[in-house]
Amino acid sequence: MGIYSGANLTATYTAAELLAGGAPAVGDVFISQTGKRYRFVKFNNGVGNVASVAGNFAYIYAVSGASAGEYNEVTMDLTDTAGIGAGVFQSVIADGSYGWIQTWGVATLTTALTAGADGNALTPVGSTDGTLDVSAAVTDHICAIAIDASAKLVFVTCP
Repeated sequence: MGIYSGANLTATYTAAELLAGGAPAVGDVFISQTGKRYRFVKFNNGVGNVASVAGNFAYIYAVSGASAGEYNEVTMDLTDTAGIGAGVFQSVIADGSYGWIQTWGVATLTTALTAGADGNALTPVGSTDGTLDVSAAVTDHICAIAIDASAKLVFVTCP
């Protein structure tokens, strides 16, 4: 894991391509000139077999909601998370493959928020696959702030 330069943020890689070299390492971070931050992750469809969607929210993968402390494997299947947002998919990543998610900065989501208004703190808790909802409890993981909820514009604040 390290700082990666020259990232192709929409590229995806298979496990074989990672082993062959020339691809980022899982956990690598890329920071754009505008200050947006990205992390290279493995994608898991989860038990619900939910495919990734570019521009939708990713969650840290935690089988049946029990986190093992791993944060470089993500899913869009909300039932296989501990309610912790990971970032925004930059491309469609196939199950078991690798790609980039945005973890910090302004992003436009593909799917509308399930609820909320400008300035609201957003969480995966109470939302549906790939989306965010308004945080209602101090125990909710805040992973974004709504900038313009009607335009699906958020500020991502993920680990």
